[in-house]
Amino acid sequence: MVKKEMIAMLLAGGQGSRLGVLTARMAKPAVSFGGKYRIIDFPLSNCINSGIDTVGVLTQYQPLRLNSHIGIGIPWDLDRNVGGVTVLPPYEKISNTEWYTGTANAIYQNMEYMESYHPDYVLILSGDHIYKMDYEQMLFYHKKSGADVTIAVMPVPMEEAKRFGIMITDGSGRIVDFEEKPENPRSNLASMGIYIFSRDALRRSLSENARQSGLDFGKHVIPWCKKAGYALYAWEFEGYWKDVGTLTSYWQANMELIDIVPEFNLYEEYWKIYTKSLPQPPQYFGRDARIERSIIGEGAEIYGDVEGSVIGCGVHIGEGARVRNSILMNDCVIGKGCELDKVIAAEEVHIGDNVRIGAFEERDNETDPHIYCDGLCTIGEGSVIPDGVTIGKNVMIFGQTAATDYPHGELASGRTLSRM
Repeated sequence: MVKKEMIAMLLAGGQGSRLGVLTARMAKPAVSFGGKYRIIDFPLSNCINSGIDTVGVLTQYQPLRLNSHIGIGIPWDLDRNVGGVTVLPPYEKISNTEWYTGTANAIYQNMEYMESYHPDYVLILSGDHIYKMDYEQMLFYHKKSGADVTIAVMPVPMEEAKRFGIMITDGSGRIVDFEEKPENPRSNLASMGIYIFSRDALRRSLSENARQSGLDFGKHVIPWCKKAGYALYAWEFEGYWKDVGTLTSYWQANMELIDIVPEFNLYEEYWKIYTKSLPQPPQYFGRDARIERSIIGEGAEIYGDVEGSVIGCGVHIGEGARVRNSILMNDCVIGKGCELDKVIAAEEVHIGDNVRIGAFEERDNETDPHIYCDGLCTIGEGSVIPDGVTIGKNVMIFGQTAATDYPHGELASGRTLSRM
């Protein structure tokens, strides 16, 4: 009989709609981050660094890119004969076939996978956060406290607490009450969406709530466990953790990597982040290139100026171009004489010569002001921008655009331009 002390279930099927056009063709965990990684690399690396060698990855929305990236788990040493990484999409059953309708519903539909390893504990993770965490420490706390369910929490500013599931604890760390996005929070201990369940507690709580519409851990399972008398404990995490669920938070998290003393350090030897990397030539900086406080991916060719930016693998930046405060994902091409400021360009974007992006006064975006905001210009994967145009702030561009899409050679702030 195969027996694992703890396995991980990694929820990676989210659409990530608040990342706008960046997730038009891929799930949020597959979005590039930090010049060479994808978001899912962080929880996967945490697992293997924590000694967890059995991980089920639950996918649903636009899974092709994510599945291709994970493969059989070689970069994370998860290509195992027993255990390893397994991609778990929804599948057709004899009866009650359905998509994953909530976080807990996705886990419930894969009970057979979990039971095949007879785990004592199951670790539930989200695939769209940036952090480094030793799950062994959390498991040690779970055992020591005698918990049935342990929830990773971290303090947040009190004024932001209403955005999270909030835990109220006693002096021992035991959770005495739970509030899901309260208007008047009584605590600032926010759930990180990371749980350890003892096997029986998970099995029973999911079975008892299986018919709940949109079965979710925060809304349904955790409150039910509390009412059922299970011992719930909060484990306080003290490191860096970022939910990159919006374009602004995604941009900020990338910019934090290039601080003089980065709050989140990618260069630590003892806790590496692993990823699938294609063979790339070395970086090349031209004679007049100038690089300041930036991350530059392998295979990039830089002939202009780059400052305070994250540049992905295989990016080409032409002579006389100036890139500031921007994220350029893999294989982007930036023409000669361009000026880019606060741009997020997805993979394989082609920008012509003498293009200026980040101009004009800031205005609200005309279609999705809550997504495309804070002065950012977001360009979708594979988009083309012609020579000589000027583009404003809070703009979204997607598709192969032509000069005729830019009246008088301009696209004003707040505009949405899609040619798909």
